Amino acid sequence: MWNRLLSVVEEQAQTLIRTAFGTSTREAGDLSAGVFLPDGRMVAQAVTGTPGHVNSMAESVRHFLLAFPTAQMRAGDVYLTNDPWKGTGHLFDMTMVTPVLRQGEVVALFASTLHVVDIGGIGAGPDGTQVYHEGLFLPILKLFEAGEPNRAVFDIVRANVREPVQVVGDLHALVACNEIGARRLLALFDEFGLASLQPAGEYIIARSAQAMREAIAAWPQGSWETSMTIDGYESPLTLRARLTISGEGIRVDFAGSSPMVARGINVPKAYTDAYTSFGVRCLIGADIPNNAGSLAPVQVLAPEGSILNAPFPAAVTARHIVGQMLPDVVFGCLRQARAEAVPAEGASSLWNLQLSGGQPLAGDAAGALMRSRPFAITSFSTGGTGARPGKDGLSTTSFPSGVRNVSVEVLETVSPLVFWRKEYRPDSGGAGQWRGGLGQVIEVAHGDGEPMVLAAAWDRLLYPARGADGGEAGAPGTVALASGTPLRGKGRQVVPAGERLVVQTPGGGGIGAPARREPARLAADVRNGLVSAAAAHARYGAPGSASGAEAVPQGGA
Repeated sequence: MWNRLLSVVEEQAQTLIRTAFGTSTREAGDLSAGVFLPDGRMVAQAVTGTPGHVNSMAESVRHFLLAFPTAQMRAGDVYLTNDPWKGTGHLFDMTMVTPVLRQGEVVALFASTLHVVDIGGIGAGPDGTQVYHEGLFLPILKLFEAGEPNRAVFDIVRANVREPVQVVGDLHALVACNEIGARRLLALFDEFGLASLQPAGEYIIARSAQAMREAIAAWPQGSWETSMTIDGYESPLTLRARLTISGEGIRVDFAGSSPMVARGINVPKAYTDAYTSFGVRCLIGADIPNNAGSLAPVQVLAPEGSILNAPFPAAVTARHIVGQMLPDVVFGCLRQARAEAVPAEGASSLWNLQLSGGQPLAGDAAGALMRSRPFAITSFSTGGTGARPGKDGLSTTSFPSGVRNVSVEVLETVSPLVFWRKEYRPDSGGAGQWRGGLGQVIEVAHGDGEPMVLAAAWDRLLYPARGADGGEAGAPGTVALASGTPLRGKGRQVVPAGERLVVQTPGGGGIGAPARREPARLAADVRNGLVSAAAAHARYGAPGSASGAEAVPQGGA
């Protein structure tokens, strides 16, 4: 039955991918899908999806039940919200809940989330100072009633977004994926002779909770503290944590972290919970099903008003910049408990290219942007992960988000963009016995030579990923025009007509002293263009000139 439940929620997710209109879902897999007991506890999630969506959606269903108790639900009802504090952290994410009824009784709930291409307001990027600036806010509402669409809601959505066909299409994709999940679950009930999901769900949740407690017990008890400095918007931010492992579970307290700011990099508590618990689960209980049982032993605290618990109406559009750093903060604590089990820091937060045309900015007196072809794309781009115990870091890999890169061919098909370069960034991985993963170099331009707007939402330009146990830091990220003019890491900026945008994503930190790296591994890095001969000499101490004129030895360890 457990395997069948996984197949049900995975088909739910794959239906969403196949029917979605936006590239974020269709190409990158920026989504979540899961099945819940009638009281709102998650039983199973799809393998496809991101921690920020899955783990915050796991809590969001309870908010739906407060607004619409199961006693009020009828067959054909569908509920929707993009409330950042009751969903997955920003207005771009639509969360949908559909009840499953059998003989008039709600026997389960399906929930799913996706990232829409546009939600109105000022658009993508962290420039807003309140959530009111960031787009259309939909409280928890009924999108379908007894199978009939709430046309007023659809009309409001169409009137407030720049890409109404894509956004409304994505809403219908959410409806379809939950409906498929419901059909498959009812078929499972018939096959196994079940009246409801309750007995199996209770058993799965209880077993998961027990397994998680056993996994926690395998770690030493105690408290460990760490802090991380990141770029912030106008000034650096500090993320501070104290992690405690006890017989009761794991508590992560972010007291001492920086206060919230008047820009859209604030993090709602639900998103903080999601990535903190994911960071724990990467190392403790990684093979245990992710559901209400395994999530319960991890308690997350963050002072209200801090950057990690920003209350309404804070601006939160780019909450991923800060939130996706939290697994690295958790790792910083757990490294003190078991250094041999913990990776080094990585680029962590996504380096998405958010580009648009046909949207004027202040100073566009000639209206060149307004006259250009309207488009809006999000290209999911990544840096390198930190080195792992006994392994190098992964290059250009989405950790912790788990989303896929959108292919260049797809982006060039749906927009006027031309990608001139997309390649590994040599020497960007932190040197070490185990090297950090590499970032990448991306060079892109408007195919018609028109200006375009960049909504930058990046970090680790000033504070790169730190190495561990003598390993070096990864390379910081950079962003500039091909002509050499540097651009900011955050905020809306114009890429002038005829210019190319060049983005270099950060690398991950290394583990262990570079001099301890096996010569054969270093030689392979140089052969493959991942490490230059000059860097092999200067950073690893390999024989040869600093200019790289002499070859690195090819011998074994």
